[in-house]
Amino acid sequence: MATAALAKSSKEAIFEWEGRDKNGKVVRGEIRAGGEAVVSASLRRQGILVNKIRKRRTSGGRAIKQKDIAIFTRQLATMMKAGVPLLQAFDIVARGATNPRLTKLLNDIRGDVETGTSLSAAFRKHPLHFDALYCNLVEAGEAGGILEALLDRLALYQEKTLAIKQKIKSALMYPVAVIVVAFVVLTVIMIWVIPAFEDVFKSFGAELPAPTRAVIAMSKFFVSYWWAIFGLLFGGLYFFFESWKRSEKMQKAMDRLLLKMPIFGDLVEKSVIARWTRTLATMFAAGVPLVEALDSVGGASGNAVFAEATEQIQKDVSTGSALTTAMTTTGVFPTMVLQMAAIGEESGSLDHMLSKAAEFYEDEVDEMVKGLSSLMEPIIIVILGVLIGGIVVSMYLPIFKLGAVV
Repeated sequence: MATAALAKSSKEAIFEWEGRDKNGKVVRGEIRAGGEAVVSASLRRQGILVNKIRKRRTSGGRAIKQKDIAIFTRQLATMMKAGVPLLQAFDIVARGATNPRLTKLLNDIRGDVETGTSLSAAFRKHPLHFDALYCNLVEAGEAGGILEALLDRLALYQEKTLAIKQKIKSALMYPVAVIVVAFVVLTVIMIWVIPAFEDVFKSFGAELPAPTRAVIAMSKFFVSYWWAIFGLLFGGLYFFFESWKRSEKMQKAMDRLLLKMPIFGDLVEKSVIARWTRTLATMFAAGVPLVEALDSVGGASGNAVFAEATEQIQKDVSTGSALTTAMTTTGVFPTMVLQMAAIGEESGSLDHMLSKAAEFYEDEVDEMVKGLSSLMEPIIIVILGVLIGGIVVSMYLPIFKLGAVV
């Protein structure tokens, strides 16, 4: 029976219709059904003369991003807190989604729940969009009868995590954009501007200064082998990022390197600690046992160094060590976090103290992003000024000496 219901649910789709009611007024709407015939029959029973029925597209569209899941979680939490039934809440969110892929995902989950599957089990069928942390919190909410509160806490967690990522991206956006523009400018100078100057200099009949000869030689090399330069550059970048994404050894090496970088290292460390403490606080507040909560914390931190440290903490805690003692042993957590965790353990308010630590480091990340934006601007200007200014001066040296040549 359940199998038949599941098959029926999987074949259902959203249909948009248009028609006239008993008074001849044009009416439009949407209905979820197994086919156009079902839609037409349902509308006729309501006294509506159907003019048009069209199946809403559920394929195509952009990929589902973490931001889409965060918005969906917030909407679902809000409607459930308002007393809207779960299935009806899924219908409302799915109809309001502008991404067809998200609509299909939500309809699939709704279909599973409608056939008796628990919400957490339905989410676990889509691990690409709902990670272990998400599913564990939903399962804890279902078991404790506090799903609305857990969804609200989960939505807050996702919003905070996304905010940190967005701040780091904004800090990197300016220098990356300037470097790209500088590379384009240098390419134009090397390929078109310097060869034009070289033709002018040939008519001088005198030996060119050493800096000018060096720049002309670089320009000739660039013009002759631009295809190799671009190939090595973009090919190297592609290989580097693919290796970073796919190789576990590369990920660990880069995560360690990022933490040691002179300018961005501190920012990366604070953002990782903010995510780590926020995740553990959310899991612990949901009633998830500490050892089980640590399963999701390491991966959620987004850094291999902290993930390895979390594994060690989990082993120590499972053998009877206090959380603060285990964290201290790893040597990766600052004193403030250790003190906050110790106070939380002693007072029985670990989730509250970890949340306070997360808020502190989230504010620190915000301030550092603002400071880095101000710091990077003069550094980049100086570097570009020396690079491009040096080329310009080198090309004008023969003109400065033109009087002596004449």
